[in-house]
Amino acid sequence: MTTILVVDDSPVDRKLVGTLLEHRFPWKIEYAATGTEALAKMKLVLPDLVVTDLTMPEMDGLELVRAVRQHYSEVPVILMTAYGTDTLALEALELGAASYVPKSQLAARLPETADSILRIAEQNQERERLLQRLERIEFDFVLENEPELIQPLVSLVQQTLAGMQFTDFAGRLQMGVSLKEAVLNALFHGNLQITRDEIAAVSDRLLGEDEVSLVDQRRAQPEFRDRKIYVHVEIDRRQARFVVRDDGPGFDVARYAATTGAPPELEEHRGFSLMRTFMDEVHFNPQGNEVTLIKRREKQEAEKTA
Repeated sequence: MTTILVVDDSPVDRKLVGTLLEHRFPWKIEYAATGTEALAKMKLVLPDLVVTDLTMPEMDGLELVRAVRQHYSEVPVILMTAYGTDTLALEALELGAASYVPKSQLAARLPETADSILRIAEQNQERERLLQRLERIEFDFVLENEPELIQPLVSLVQQTLAGMQFTDFAGRLQMGVSLKEAVLNALFHGNLQITRDEIAAVSDRLLGEDEVSLVDQRRAQPEFRDRKIYVHVEIDRRQARFVVRDDGPGFDVARYAATTGAPPELEEHRGFSLMRTFMDEVHFNPQGNEVTLIKRREKQEAEKTA
């Protein structure tokens, strides 16, 4: 059974997070009040995922992320952030956290984020053995506006990266998260032109099963239904390069380029923040409907696998 370790010094918040996850998925929830207690529990039973508050006494979320990546690099960590902790959240992502969820949006985002991270983290050991012999791979996908195809695409890339021993587990997880954010942006904001306000208004049924969802409504309309998502992937012993393009009208690239070097407001531009934090280079074409993500292998790793 999948085990989630929830770490928060607030008993009320710990229970809230555990309840949110238990109500959505058949997971076993374990709890810890501090980072120190969390590490002690991980020595006994390794969880599949850690969900931790960022601001805690004794050992804060930054220190916990650093310790988990050092000692349990195969276990992903999701941060819960409060108002005013944007800079610290970015620092934690750079240290190896898989993602973050603002505490103001736990109900809307945490279950889906946790499920997504767990899916990305799954590894196929037999394929890894074969892929370890792979020197270079390049492939292209042309996707319909079908959200259910995004996770399999990300999983395929994750398996390829793992097989080629491209960086460590946490690094590969971050690359998968970045690619998924790019494809989701191409689907929602690019091809279907769904605004953030529209997503917030129907966050509980954006991809609903019991009724015609917002995605289904939009992609059935003549002006949107024939649009495609184009994904190009190149991976070799030096770097990984992902190019994601959509058929939408694009956006004002200059508006986002102006924020380079300074952390943008995370809750407003979460996907862009993740991509910029996790990847070495992020470039948009002038029209704003294509993004290129580049992650370079560390020099020592490249020499080792050459």
